[in-house]
Amino acid sequence: MTDFPAGILRLALPVNLRRLFDYLPPQQVTADQLQPGVRVRVPFGRGNREVVGILIETSTHSEVPSGKLRPASEIIDSTPIVPESVFQLACWTARYYHHPIGDTFMQALPALLRQGYDLSKEVHEFWQPASSLDTTAEQTLMRTRAPKQQEAWALIKKHPDGISGEALRSMGFDRTLLKNLHQRGLTECVERAPGFQMFHENTPLLKSSPLVLNQEQAQALDAITCDQKFSTTLLHGVTGSGKTEVYLQAIAHVLAQKKQALVMIPEIGLTPQTMNRFQERFNVPVVVLHSGLTDRERLNGWLAARRGEAGIVIATRSGIFTPLHTPGIIIVDEEHDLSYKQQDSVRYSARDLALYRGQLENIPVVLGSATPSMETLHNSDTHRYRYLHLQGRAGKAVPPKISLIDTRHQSLQGGLTPDTLSAIKATLDKGQQVLVFLNRRGYAPTLACDDCGWLIDCPNCDAHLTLHRTPLHLHCHHCDYQQGIPYTCPNCQSPELSPVGQGTERTEEILEEMFGHGRHKVDVMRIDRDSMRKKHAFHEMVEKIHKGNPAILVGTQMLAKGHHFPAVTLVVIVNADAGFFSSDFRGAEKTGQLILQVAGRAGRAEHPGHVLIQTGNPEHPQLQTLIQQGYDSFARNILHERQIIGLPPFSYMALINAEAPNAQPVEEFLQVSAQQARELINVNNLGGPEGVVLLGPMPAPMEKRQGRMRWQLLLQANNRKPLHNLLSVLLPVMEQNPLTRRIRWSVDIDPQEMT
Repeated sequence: MTDFPAGILRLALPVNLRRLFDYLPPQQVTADQLQPGVRVRVPFGRGNREVVGILIETSTHSEVPSGKLRPASEIIDSTPIVPESVFQLACWTARYYHHPIGDTFMQALPALLRQGYDLSKEVHEFWQPASSLDTTAEQTLMRTRAPKQQEAWALIKKHPDGISGEALRSMGFDRTLLKNLHQRGLTECVERAPGFQMFHENTPLLKSSPLVLNQEQAQALDAITCDQKFSTTLLHGVTGSGKTEVYLQAIAHVLAQKKQALVMIPEIGLTPQTMNRFQERFNVPVVVLHSGLTDRERLNGWLAARRGEAGIVIATRSGIFTPLHTPGIIIVDEEHDLSYKQQDSVRYSARDLALYRGQLENIPVVLGSATPSMETLHNSDTHRYRYLHLQGRAGKAVPPKISLIDTRHQSLQGGLTPDTLSAIKATLDKGQQVLVFLNRRGYAPTLACDDCGWLIDCPNCDAHLTLHRTPLHLHCHHCDYQQGIPYTCPNCQSPELSPVGQGTERTEEILEEMFGHGRHKVDVMRIDRDSMRKKHAFHEMVEKIHKGNPAILVGTQMLAKGHHFPAVTLVVIVNADAGFFSSDFRGAEKTGQLILQVAGRAGRAEHPGHVLIQTGNPEHPQLQTLIQQGYDSFARNILHERQIIGLPPFSYMALINAEAPNAQPVEEFLQVSAQQARELINVNNLGGPEGVVLLGPMPAPMEKRQGRMRWQLLLQANNRKPLHNLLSVLLPVMEQNPLTRRIRWSVDIDPQEMT
């Protein structure tokens, strides 16, 4: 180990290695002048390519020989790029999800900042009193012989929202003096744009008056706003119960305290609707952050949140890392939604990170859902979370009537029974709207030979190709492979090829033929990923729906998530109960949530709603419980079953995935890893009833995907500690396996999908 007087920079770099990298500081810079969280540009690898990393810590010694240490090229920032809380959140994320810390930090930053964009081009330094002011430090300053520092401190105290560094320097207070005040714990430096204005300088804060709350809503609001520190609340409200109004009034309470709100939503499609609700209510800047924005748009929104210009931030998953100037509350809407769990790179849950961030910021966190996840319900049952229940619909709306339609022994048109078609016709005759939900894109799930039964498969995946009609082609929804339609069966050369099953395109076509012409002439609108590819297509379609003209909406789960369609009074759910037969232990939970979320689109205004669930299994006990007794009983039954079997939330899982063009190195790698895990379990005493159990290795449910063979190794334990202790020693050993050069592998903590 070698000592270095100028210090060593320990950096997180954007590479797939679970370690920090040591560098010397640039010339005329010492490590003790730098704060953790600044970006640093360094040469990396044999080619000395320039990469941007984050300073995690400094040291005076290094394990790397002095002759091999290289100096950093540039210190990009004068102050940390993110506040301490977001810095700690990213560090914790890397630890908990056992992911390389450099890649984790890069996920937390907008693309332009990852690339090294220099913020000093567009921001000015402002100095303000520290948010956690140390009064003893102020007393110490007053006793020292530092009149210039005392004078500067007196001036900064008069500007709680900050005074520019340029103004201070013009008065004779240089940067060294200002840094001394910062090191005493008296001040902090923030970066703001020219013409900057804090959100709370807008008056009044409200544009429109809040709605009158019912008793349940008022009690929920009181419970949420009484917290001035960290707490977690589950707001469990049936669809249409007015959860959003509770959010709005809780946010108004926070804004009045000059604090910001972070509102998490699961899908980009919900952004315009949510944005409109918030902009109609509040007279403060509202920014949105999601993957559909340009790099420049994302950076602008990110900076507005960090500076305090934006009072409200509406964001999808990665927005949980958005820095806030004065955080006041975090709201996670539709907390059960799987979109909050990232499925590649660092596989974090934004919902779970929201809880840890709330703890770091010491602010309340609200989780909202009509169909809470089993984990969240279990945490409320064990009093880790406060539980608030909105059991009735807001205003004059009443819960929809739900009916099961047995599709056995019935002649179907476009996948719809005669009774369903009659109900659609009657609804349109009343001038109302119908939503037909079918969670399958395309025209038909596949193409089949009528003579020999051949089905057309994807050459890259263990899946059939989906038939699409607009344009006409076959498409794999797993790897994006596409091909034309064959004229004859490749197996028997018969020309008799027919579509099998129903997709949204086929249902749209049938309904268009039946109701898009003649006396009805209603719009039939398909809403799925294929029809909504253009940037503003979804927003334009929603505006058209909100005009309230009679129409039929045909769509996938894009329609199921939180949308408010006042004119929809009939919802038809086609084959949604197939998930009850899934091999995934979460299949029943996801299916029940989806059915109730879709059903919740019916009758949200003054007209009563009706939901028709078409099923070939009307006697299924879980479906019967869901319809007859509601989500509470349905969820309690699932929790009881999981407790008996020992599945989450009563145990904890980590899934190690590996893939390669051939199965042999993947299976061998996981077999070796399983043996290493067993040895480490014995050596570290991590077994026993509360210890770690291994399942596998085994092929993934879809073994071949995107031309690669996929295998899995599942680790499970009744407590988190032994599971994470094992991973901490196992993963470094796995990284040393020479087979890692021939495969790709990853670890998924708290996996939500086993595909």
